Amino acid sequence: MKHSTTPQTRRGHRGGPARRIGRTLAFVLPVVLVLSGTLAVTRVNWTGSPGSSVLTASDVSSAEVSSHPVSRPAQDVLRDRLMTELQDKNPGVVLTHLQQAVNGHPGLAKHCSSIARSLGKAAVRIYGASRAQSYARPVCDTSFASGVLAAHS
Repeated sequence: MKHSTTPQTRRGHRGGPARRIGRTLAFVLPVVLVLSGTLAVTRVNWTGSPGSSVLTASDVSSAEVSSHPVSRPAQDVLRDRLMTELQDKNPGVVLTHLQQAVNGHPGLAKHCSSIARSLGKAAVRIYGASRAQSYARPVCDTSFASGVLAAHS
């Protein structure tokens, strides 16, 4: 009688309950470790200030954005403010405020063209192409006019 090179149980199956448990652990253990590590990271106080509360995953999902102010780039704040202003005022007034903001904060000059282009596209949606074009002037290298043209095309 020849013996097989692989061990078998009395029933003829390879491995038994221990092998099945080992395979299950090999699959489940990495998942458990990743999840526990992710949860541990959310419990760390990343702010560096000892008095601040610890932010948890449940806090993030239930928190309102306004209760945890996030620092946004100045150009995004300016763009949002001017877009809101465009709802109530004509594009000429808004372009004047854009020019004043760039004059007051020269660091915004590199974003002036993209903001003016966005304003031009929004003005077409609000006022129509011909009326929006009537407000075009050389603010930020005529980017407002190019935004009007891009939205009209």
